[in-house]
Order: sequence, then C-alpha cells, then structure tokens
Amino acid sequence: MSFDLAARLAARRAEHLYRQRPLLDSPQGPQVVVDGQPLLAFCNNDYLGLANHPQVIEAWRAGASRWGVGGGASHLVVGHATPHHELEEALADLTGRPRALLFTTGYMANLGAVTALVGQGDTVLEDRLNHASLLDAGLLSGARFNRYLHNDAVSLAKRLEKATGNTLVVTDGVFSMDGDLADLPALAREARAKGAWLMVDDAHGFGPLGANGAGIVEHFGLSQDDVPVLVGTLGKAFGTAGAFVAGSEELIESLIQFARPYIYTTSQPPALACATLKSLELLRTEHWRREHLNGLIRQFRRGAEQLGLDLMDSFTPIQPIMVGDSAKAIRLSQRLRERGVMVTAIRPPTVPAGSARLRVTLTAAHSEAQVQLLLNALEACFRLEPEHA
Repeated sequence: MSFDLAARLAARRAEHLYRQRPLLDSPQGPQVVVDGQPLLAFCNNDYLGLANHPQVIEAWRAGASRWGVGGGASHLVVGHATPHHELEEALADLTGRPRALLFTTGYMANLGAVTALVGQGDTVLEDRLNHASLLDAGLLSGARFNRYLHNDAVSLAKRLEKATGNTLVVTDGVFSMDGDLADLPALAREARAKGAWLMVDDAHGFGPLGANGAGIVEHFGLSQDDVPVLVGTLGKAFGTAGAFVAGSEELIESLIQFARPYIYTTSQPPALACATLKSLELLRTEHWRREHLNGLIRQFRRGAEQLGLDLMDSFTPIQPIMVGDSAKAIRLSQRLRERGVMVTAIRPPTVPAGSARLRVTLTAAHSEAQVQLLLNALEACFRLEPEHA
C-alpha cells in the first residue's frame, strides 16, 4: 500500500485548483518582477507601503549590526532581547492595553492563544469564514468546536446558548478574502451577555483602520472588556514579519506559561524587531499613508462599479471581484498578466465552492494613475469573456 499522490495532484489540476508559486525577483512594491516579467502588482498585503521603505531597511541593518541576525533560542531560554521587549511595549501602547506578546508568525499567535485558553470541556465558536489558522486552532484545542453563520450575531447567540465550560468566540477583524469587517459591537454584546470572551484576529485591520491605525477595535471604539484577546500580524501593514497578542497582564502571563507555539519556538531575529519599531513609528506619524490609501479605495470602487464588476461589501484595501467559476478566474488573472498587471485568482478551498474571485489589494505605495491602469486592464479582460463578447 502506498500514498497515491500523483492521483491527488491530477485531480486538483482537473478541478482548476492547482496552485503554483510565482517567483518574485524584486522587492515588494507596486512594480515587481515575477517569473522574469515586469508587472504592476495588486496582490500583496503591504497596505502602507512599508516593506521596502528605506528607513525600515536601515533600522534592520543597524539592528543586525548591534544584535546579530538570529534569535538564538526561545524567549523563555535566552532569546528574549531588548528590541523584542521594546516592540512589545510599543504594541501595547498602540493598542491601549497593558501588555503585548510577540509571536514568530500569525499562524502561531492564533494557535497559541486559542489552545492556551480553551481545552476539553470548553467551547470555541468561530465565524464560518475565519482564516484557516483560527479554524485549525479551534480544532486542535480539544474544546467543543462550532461555527456560526458569517458575521451573524443572532447565529452566534444561538450557539452561545448551548456552550459549556469556558467559551471563546473567535473572529477575523477584516475577512481576508471578502474584505468586510466583523460586526464587533454586536459580537461583543452577545459574548459578554453569556460570559464568553471575544478574540479578534485583526491581521488585515492594523494600519488601514482606526484613527491612529490601531485597527478594528479602535475603529469601533471598543475596549479591552469588549475584546479581551486582540491578535495582530506584522507582515502586512507593518511591512515586516511576525505577530502579537495584546491584552491584560493576566492574559499575557498565561500565554507565556501555556501557549506551546510561543514556548517552543525560537524568537524572531532581534533586528527584525528593530525594523518593526521603525514601521510602527511611521504608521503612527505618517497619517497621509492611510488617507492616500482610502482615496485609492474610493477611486477603484467607483471605477469598478462603472464597469459593472461584481464587487463585495468592503471599504478596506481588500477589494475582491466575484467571478464564481474557478477556470474563469484563472483565465482572467492570466489575461491581466499578459497586459502587465498581476491580480491573483482565489479559488476553493480558500473560498467556498462557486465563489472564485480576483482578489485586488491596494496599498499606499500605489498611485491614482496605477489604479486607473488596473481598471483599464480589467475592462479589456472582462470584455473578452463570452457573455461580453
């Protein structure tokens, strides 16, 4: 008996679901070189345009000179360096919480937080469209796991009625494939009414949302009592890498004691924390980045609606164009690429069956002229489809 991997791969190809890695041969930015081809990219999550910022690069370089290039050990052994500590304090300040805890990746932050807080005899309730890392965390926790209808506080309330033990309600802040916002006020209200905790993964909200870029909790004016567990990633709007959990003194100390992905992982390079501290400074002082980005979002939505494209309910940098059929989504993505524009086709199982889409992401590094080029390319490519021909 053997694993028939060839058959599994062939089936995925036949279903137009086969994935391949584009090879990037340039820094991140609007203008990239992918597989040897110069392209105008609308598919990365560098929302504030900081991933290739000269001050961030210099902060990393200076950090490497001072602290070396490796974390060297886990945080609890001898891997917790001064830049890590300073970054945690800065993130706590940004989120208005007593403490923050650095994780090496967003996946590990979600896995660590959920599995440290709930286990057998407890309940974890998650939005149906949550990120894979949140769903995996719920399943691996050993708690009773259930999903409520997308962004539906009434559906959540029904499941809360049947919850047992400690109950954790988990949601994305900005849903990564749809771009819509969680209805945090309503979810928080239902959770608090039943004595449950609400955990929000705001990976795509930090930077673009909130008066100071502090994300969806700031956007809605909520408190730590409303959202006790707040997760953010640093590889998107911050332009670097890693993640954090922010919350109470007791929460962070509990994660240090019980979150296995934190305890048993080598710390990120201290120089990376130095770079993120500079990103955080730029995020807090250069408000024009969010203002310019919001202008591009309005420009894109206005232009796409005039073209009759099927947009989703999003005012975030994530602007999906619904296509439906996976083969059609791949075809449109390829046609765009032939015109020098890179937009990724997102297909099942990342999104539900029948909801393949082009996932456009906008950044503060894009210009109005580049957004217009994207709209022109979209018009030309959609016109070639049979229903428009």
